[in-house]
Amino acid sequence: MIDTALSPYVLASWNVNSIRARIDHVTRFLQDYQSRGAPVDVLFLQELKAEQIDQIHPDYTQHAVTQKSYNGVAILTKGPSTLICDRLAGDKDDDQARYLEVDWNGLRLINIYLPNGNPVSDEGAGEKFLYKLAWMDRLYHHLKTLREANCPFVVGGDFNVIPADIDCYDPALWRGDALFHPRTHRAWRMILNLGLVDAFRVIHPNTPHAYSFWDYQGGAWQNDLGIRIDHFLLSPALTDRLLSCAIDKSPRGWDRPSDHTPVVLKLSR
Repeated sequence: MIDTALSPYVLASWNVNSIRARIDHVTRFLQDYQSRGAPVDVLFLQELKAEQIDQIHPDYTQHAVTQKSYNGVAILTKGPSTLICDRLAGDKDDDQARYLEVDWNGLRLINIYLPNGNPVSDEGAGEKFLYKLAWMDRLYHHLKTLREANCPFVVGGDFNVIPADIDCYDPALWRGDALFHPRTHRAWRMILNLGLVDAFRVIHPNTPHAYSFWDYQGGAWQNDLGIRIDHFLLSPALTDRLLSCAIDKSPRGWDRPSDHTPVVLKLSR
């Protein structure tokens, strides 16, 4: 019998690359953690790729924002949670399903699928890249507002940001890519400078080959040619409650996997 009064909160984030293709994977993942005695309290999912989705798991309260064939994010919580917003503030014309924010047990849970941004032009521009940078700027300003209000929050999801050389298998190959561009890194640092921390790197500051994504092509998974682009960022109050943050590589080795694998965060209650 699990003593939920003493056990930590377990939060997981996973880009499933199509919920219809990976619904059985999500069920298996949740069952695995339940059997280990560490049931998942909150699950962030990205890249649902469906205009409408059914209830993903009967034991969870579900919030989702969806889009036909593209994007889409969901938050599943044990127990009730309240939707705060399903669009990132700052651009009323942006209708891409990339942002979800809910209140749960006094915590603000923010799930994002940050734009990829490629291709980048030689001048460091391009429509998709500029959209990415503008999206990151909007995120910065929203999180700044939450910080100023002393709201405890966690931001999880697929950031499409490789933070540093240690987070990719060959930094030279990624120079100039939207995920590893100096302007992307500048926007990433601005967000961290709000007082947020990259939960994984707090626990594992120097661990190499800690990847969350491997391309389907070129034997990337088999040869561990990966990148770390899936993150949890914590506000200061939650940093004090950080117990662990790990990348669970096992689902990437399942049959017909997502090209991403889950990141699992534990917080004291």
